Amino acid sequence: MVDIKLIAIDLDGTLLDSKKRLSDVNRRALIQCVQKGIWVVPCTGRTVHGIPEEIKGISGIRYAITTNGAVIEDMEENAVIDTRMLSRELALELLHLVESYYVMYDPYIDRRGITEPRFYEHLSEYGLSPELQEMVFQTRDVHPNIIEFVEKNHKPVEKINLFFPEMEERARLRAELEKREDILVTSSIPNNLEINAIGATKGEAILRLASHLGLSGNQTMAIGDGENDFSMIQKAGIGVAMKNGSKELHAAADYITDTNDENGVASAINRLVFGAKG
Repeated sequence: MVDIKLIAIDLDGTLLDSKKRLSDVNRRALIQCVQKGIWVVPCTGRTVHGIPEEIKGISGIRYAITTNGAVIEDMEENAVIDTRMLSRELALELLHLVESYYVMYDPYIDRRGITEPRFYEHLSEYGLSPELQEMVFQTRDVHPNIIEFVEKNHKPVEKINLFFPEMEERARLRAELEKREDILVTSSIPNNLEINAIGATKGEAILRLASHLGLSGNQTMAIGDGENDFSMIQKAGIGVAMKNGSKELHAAADYITDTNDENGVASAINRLVFGAKG
């Protein structure tokens, strides 16, 4: 066993199963951690409003890292601790760029995704699964025109999320975006891209939150499955990859656990934190 005091856990493909549900087995593992004085931190590409109530409702789950590390917040106090956001000007430049591609895009502002009817009413055309569509319905605000909303809002943008119906278009835009040095580009599912500000990674956010709580990086553990989890797998004291993650993520991890449909989070916690055998 190791002295882990903070466990950062990705949601989609990790803590939640393929139907976006929290299993009883995983829930019990989270509660056991909290009871042992370990900080359990949802660490997600979602905004805080996208974290399921069944997770936020667990007593003791207080902090969250959202939009890939763009925001660290204290959910108990409803207070933002730290941000790494895209400026309004940079976000507008990027939105005008992606506008010329066949892609659904939504910037996140003030913890909400911003969309418009031509996307919101045609989600299946952009390759969103029924479960993902339901999450979009719950976490987006619909405005007539996204770019006009950002222009008038005068606020920074946490993240720009992109969904592609065609993988060739995704590859073409990714190649263009990755020529830039003023943004970070990652992905959480095969047909999306996510644009963040420099410094907005899950890994860096975990270390910043650990410091805020008076912990060292060695006292942290991170569990994830996607490309946007690479940084936290690498930077946490112990990096755990889900079996359903990529080979590249497996290679970067200290430990590979069961899949998200096999309670892999609970398995990793029980083995690595509580010393269970088998």
